[in-house]
Amino acid sequence: MLDLHQTYLGSPSSSLHHLILAHETLLLYPSADAVIILNARNLAFLRVLAFWEVFPGITYASGSISCISVDSGMKLIVAAMNHRIATWSLSSVQNGQNDIWRIHSSLILPRNHTVTTLDSKSGLLAVATNRGLSVYTLILEDNLPTWFIKWTISSKTPPSLVRFAPSLMYIATTNEIDNNVCLYSTTTGHQIQTIPHPRPVSNLSWRHSQASSRDDSILYTITSDSTLRIYLPVLDSPQHVQLHIAIDIFSSIPPSLAINLTRTPSSAVFWLDRQVISQTLEKLSARVSSLDDVESRTIRDIQEEGWDLFLRVIEDGGLVLTAVANIDRRPPTLLKHFIIHQSSRSPLPKIPSHLYALPIPSQPTVISLVSTSPLCSFELDLTNFFDDQLTGLKPTAQILDRISAEEFEIARFVRTPEGLGVGVMRKGGGGETWSHGNNESKLSRSDSWNAADQVVVLDHGRLFATYSSLESSLTLHTSPPSSIHVPQLTSLFTIPSNNRHNSILGITADLAIVHMSVDTRTVEDEHTPSLMLSLHSQRHLPLDVHPCLILPVDPMAWGMKNEWVEHDALLSISEEGELAFWVPEDRQISGSSTSSIDHFGWRCTGKVKTGRRQIRKARCSSAKKTALITPGSIGEELTIWDSKESEFASGLEFSYTYSQPINDLDWTSTPDMQSILAVGFLHHVELLCQQRMTYFDEGPSWSMCWKIDIGSFTPYPINDSIWLANGSLLIGAGHQMLLYGPPKPSGTESTESEESLFEYVARQNGPLPDYHPQMLLQCLLWEKVELVKEIIINLARDLDNIHSRKSWASVPVERFFTKIKNQTSFFQKNIHKKRYTMLFDGPQEDDDEDGFGRPLVTELIERLESQPLPHLTPNECASLIVLIQTTLEIDEQRRSLDSNGLRYLISMRSFYIVNRRASTPASPGSSGAIPRNTGRRERLRYRDMVWAFHSESQDLLLGTSSGACDGKMGWSDARALGISIWLNSIESLKAQIELIARNEYMAGDIRDPTACSLFYFALGKTKLVHGLWRQAAWHKEQSVMLKFLSNDFAQSRWRTAALKNAFALLGKQRFEYAAAFFILGGSLKDAVNVCIKQLHDFQLAIAIARIVEQSNEGPVLRGILNSTVLPTAFREGNRWLASWAFWLLHRRDLAVRILVTPLQELASILDVVVKDIGEPHYDDPSLALLFSQLRSKTLQAAKGNSEISGRLEFSFVLQIARVFCRMGCHILALDLVQSWSFDRPTALPRSAPPQNGNPSSPSNSPTTTRRSAFSLAPSLRRQSSIMIDMDIPSFPPTRAVSPEGKSRKTSVIQEESAPDEGDLVAKKAGLGSLMKSAKQGVQVPDFDMGAFNF
Repeated sequence: MLDLHQTYLGSPSSSLHHLILAHETLLLYPSADAVIILNARNLAFLRVLAFWEVFPGITYASGSISCISVDSGMKLIVAAMNHRIATWSLSSVQNGQNDIWRIHSSLILPRNHTVTTLDSKSGLLAVATNRGLSVYTLILEDNLPTWFIKWTISSKTPPSLVRFAPSLMYIATTNEIDNNVCLYSTTTGHQIQTIPHPRPVSNLSWRHSQASSRDDSILYTITSDSTLRIYLPVLDSPQHVQLHIAIDIFSSIPPSLAINLTRTPSSAVFWLDRQVISQTLEKLSARVSSLDDVESRTIRDIQEEGWDLFLRVIEDGGLVLTAVANIDRRPPTLLKHFIIHQSSRSPLPKIPSHLYALPIPSQPTVISLVSTSPLCSFELDLTNFFDDQLTGLKPTAQILDRISAEEFEIARFVRTPEGLGVGVMRKGGGGETWSHGNNESKLSRSDSWNAADQVVVLDHGRLFATYSSLESSLTLHTSPPSSIHVPQLTSLFTIPSNNRHNSILGITADLAIVHMSVDTRTVEDEHTPSLMLSLHSQRHLPLDVHPCLILPVDPMAWGMKNEWVEHDALLSISEEGELAFWVPEDRQISGSSTSSIDHFGWRCTGKVKTGRRQIRKARCSSAKKTALITPGSIGEELTIWDSKESEFASGLEFSYTYSQPINDLDWTSTPDMQSILAVGFLHHVELLCQQRMTYFDEGPSWSMCWKIDIGSFTPYPINDSIWLANGSLLIGAGHQMLLYGPPKPSGTESTESEESLFEYVARQNGPLPDYHPQMLLQCLLWEKVELVKEIIINLARDLDNIHSRKSWASVPVERFFTKIKNQTSFFQKNIHKKRYTMLFDGPQEDDDEDGFGRPLVTELIERLESQPLPHLTPNECASLIVLIQTTLEIDEQRRSLDSNGLRYLISMRSFYIVNRRASTPASPGSSGAIPRNTGRRERLRYRDMVWAFHSESQDLLLGTSSGACDGKMGWSDARALGISIWLNSIESLKAQIELIARNEYMAGDIRDPTACSLFYFALGKTKLVHGLWRQAAWHKEQSVMLKFLSNDFAQSRWRTAALKNAFALLGKQRFEYAAAFFILGGSLKDAVNVCIKQLHDFQLAIAIARIVEQSNEGPVLRGILNSTVLPTAFREGNRWLASWAFWLLHRRDLAVRILVTPLQELASILDVVVKDIGEPHYDDPSLALLFSQLRSKTLQAAKGNSEISGRLEFSFVLQIARVFCRMGCHILALDLVQSWSFDRPTALPRSAPPQNGNPSSPSNSPTTTRRSAFSLAPSLRRQSSIMIDMDIPSFPPTRAVSPEGKSRKTSVIQEESAPDEGDLVAKKAGLGSLMKSAKQGVQVPDFDMGAFNF
């Protein structure tokens, strides 16, 4: 998802070194205190070796590496800094594909010896210092590699270059003081020869004589005037060399051109390594052996004659390739120098100081030319080069030229608001600005500065301003610069503005906000526009409590804003952990004729109470997400908060404690406003993205989607990381910068491009396609069956396009807004349609032959099973198939299954799918998906049980549930399906419990009566258990139980005996059997307590209580609901369970209110003691579905609905709409807010009494009261199914009620006087009057309506 696009490692300041491996050629050079290793062909970054790795006692960045050397034979890298020398060795694993560099050895010289140059070859190390020259040899001492000194000589002129001869017999040195090249004996250290030169020697190299059997070598030297000299061994004294030829620039250009030159042009000459050229020509010769053109003959001549090639680069851009022949002749004859090829076009940016010919193992017929500076890489194809083609020498990569700031460690990054410019602040005080193009994957250097305490970057990196704390000034670096005096600032940043340039904000030590801006002015003398800084204001935030932190909001998503979107600019944090979000306001002078601004003010847009103290680090995104770092006992806690704190959400979305310290946080946003958080650690960065909520699977709301680990290629810790435009992430470690970005598109159409980070995040948390199982599920839950059928038809038609990642035919948006009044009418419509088709003669054709039907569904399921949809997990694929099958059953059978029964049925099937696939590995199509908590679940959620509880098709649901258990439902199955919770009929429950008891007894090979005794005793079938014990001859307790159960337990004596046995069984921790004996002894309450406290199974307690009491209103059952179920529901924040309990307790008003009202508010007014209140858990859209269903189901429920304020209901609907968006069902969120009906009792038109004795008080203000007396809304009056509950006093509503006049009579429910709120307030007295009039209208005697099971 993120690839390393570009590295900024610093350019080499001296010569390069290389190491040829079997699979690639490495390029090495020092930069600051590190050795940089690149791929020679494309300059791709491979590894950084830090000098302080070898010497941990020194602080990294305490100096710079002066020189390095590479021992190609032993694969050693030797680097020197001051008087210390470090050595690394290469160890290849996995056939050389993964190269690992390890610390080999170290060498420390006396402190007054500073290393100037090195050379290492075959275990020998030549070290030149400011005091002389030394040679070391590598030995093993105590099995550790150690450098042992062979000899050392003193020298007044420190050598600048030192080179071992290929035979290792001689050492050649040169220095910057005189123009001599000195030759030394490697064995003794004696100076053999001094070779004077007319000018300083800039480079020297040895060439091994391939024709000679002796160890004599050939020496090449290059002086500062780019003259090449070739020294060959003396015949009688091979340890001495003599000059045989000197080649200057005039030898490399035709005489006709040399005559016309008025001055000697600048140039540089380079020897192309004979061994590299020879290997390449050998491959080329085989390819061109049959050709007879000029280029082919030249290649064969070079190879056969053994010419040495020299490349001269001239300042006018020309390239001259010359050759020297007869070098290997013995005795040497006259050397011949001639021009092979001359080109006027050169891709080199300028005359290089160094140039190397290196092999490319993957392309043996091509040579890699590497030059510096700047560091560039080229591919040299000799065939095309001799033919003067542009592809003969083509550039492959280039690194920016060197600047002095590269030597300093990166301190931190600052960026422009849109991420198109970034400033790099370094610890030396200097730094540079970089620009990042919209569609580019690289940075380009714009400018630099030498000293600054704070920096802001403007105009996409093309402009910057620096702050100096010593001078208390802010300087805009234009021509000429513009400076203003500002207060002492602790931080400086920019925010977007409506002007051309961004606004600049500074924070002072006392947390005042200083506002500055960049304005355009016209200079009168030159009439040219220029830029100037201006100070606007300095103000504190309007807070009662002084904040401890003020931070800018990351404005990365502001560029994608709509005009109506208001973005926060500042975040303030108090000591108590309260977050406040602020937007700027430009306030005009009142009554002024000009439009000048009075001051730059701040307005708070929201607050979030986090409860976190000692916040160490915080970052806020423009998508209203805030990340906080707080210290803890076991590590640092990262929390992510949403700024939309309300009565429905605390704002906390994610919490995790890391054992490693977190060094950095930074936000970015996708084009559809999805937030991504980069969490920086010591050597890696974790990218967190928000995860889509699901209806069934539980998982974290935020999860790591990508990890960037730099520890494998650089030892430097991460100093800072920052997001740039287009999802690019810039990481600073030590002196280096690493730019990560989206994967580059594949070059061919057949190859699929890798998914980018933004695409992945959109898939994880963005809008879902309409065929996704979560979308289909929600559509079915919200009774959009026809829409689901249409989606399935489109899926079957476009399945191939979906697999090929092409576009598919989505259902039109307006179809989601089509309403079906209810599911029953949908079934009746299809039944009538089928019935009428039978009136006509002739063969009848199915209307759905080309549409939704069994053939289409069967074929679609087969294709989905053989080839799952991409980006769907195994559970999602299975859920999709189940939903398609369920939709077909609804369409085909049209049986009497209501909407709530359908919801339960879907949940039950998904429950078994999750359990069946709990340990199934991910499918190929789910690669890259975030694993969720898809382990085996113990039971259905209470939400699903409540759907079955309110269903009118419970007999059908019971049969389906039994079928899901293969007709062998045990108590674990019944508990998982919530049978005792949702099955209303006592007789049906007794019958089902009897079946469960039988199945428990028949389970397994052992028929144990103790397994079913509890259920049979609850059913009153003691004799049946007695009979089962007769068959348990194997059981050691048979005789005792047969004797005991033969007694009459209607007598108190035997009931007491049963109770004593129950307590004895408790002591033996046989809890279920103890509960059975409590029932046998007539103590239902004790049996229930055992189920709850010892077995931790309140469902079992409810089941036996309902059976024994033969009622849903028994005192023991009510005690369970009040003492166990309700406290559990409040502790877990489970509104579904609480609503069910209130409904069963005939508190239907509370059953409605609990779905919307904050738990703390209801807990304070309950008779039940609630100690613990959990999270609010408003993350289920089905809450709105249940609320809309229950609020008008009974008159008491309607009363509870009336006690919910309109503002609270409005906020509740918005919260559910946000949950829909979090689930990826954005279109359903739009449908919800568009179609939600605020059905409420409406006001009766009558004059209001005077308030507070003032007859002139307004009585019709909508902000004063919602209604004084009301009747049911028309939608409720039309419902014939509304049930009338017993009128009981209601608990206080969710908002205060307006005061009533004194002339009003006291109603059934007393009202409270309170100040007016700006909301439409319901009058509870009106409800009492309504219910009183309703009773009078019925004209029946008052009686206990609680006797009806409503």
